[in-house]
Amino acid sequence: MPLTTPPSPPTGSRPGGRSARVRAAVHRAVRELLADESTDPLTIPVVAARAGVHATTVYRRWGSVGDLLADVATSRFSGDLVVPDTGSLRGDLERYASDLAKDLGDPDTLALVRATVGAAGGQGARACSGERGQALEAVLDRERARGNQPPSLESATDAVLAPLYYRAVFTGQPPTPEWARSLVSRLLADRQSSVDRPAL
Repeated sequence: MPLTTPPSPPTGSRPGGRSARVRAAVHRAVRELLADESTDPLTIPVVAARAGVHATTVYRRWGSVGDLLADVATSRFSGDLVVPDTGSLRGDLERYASDLAKDLGDPDTLALVRATVGAAGGQGARACSGERGQALEAVLDRERARGNQPPSLESATDAVLAPLYYRAVFTGQPPTPEWARSLVSRLLADRQSSVDRPAL
């Protein structure tokens, strides 16, 4: 039987290969350092030392602390928020808002959000809230599919999503599920009043 040459491995990063292991170790180091609540600044050399990799490896892959934190946040906040389907817009929005409030009330999550927004600005804000905005849009789309007219995405974002993040990031008050549900009540009440208001 003739010998055959085994196929060459694909080029680039391999799932489960060294690149994936480095990324997992660096992400874990960032989360641990933020959870430690150290007063020392989060720097790439500090992260690299905790992860057990060379700082040049981290610089080469992420470039800056802001880019690194944005990547950690994107990974942390991707795919972990289930779009609720309770059968009603109010129920869906209340579940969405209360679940988000619980998540933002977690000290480790809050530390990551604050650090990412502080270091990466708009990029960091998008990394922390982008998928949450998509989930909110999915809730509104489902209500349209039921044949109803929900508030606009902009209105829902201003009334529910934005206040949750503002309270979590910029105040000392945790965004409790009860408070989050009150935001939904206010949004729907404002929506109803605008529907009931006679046209001039």
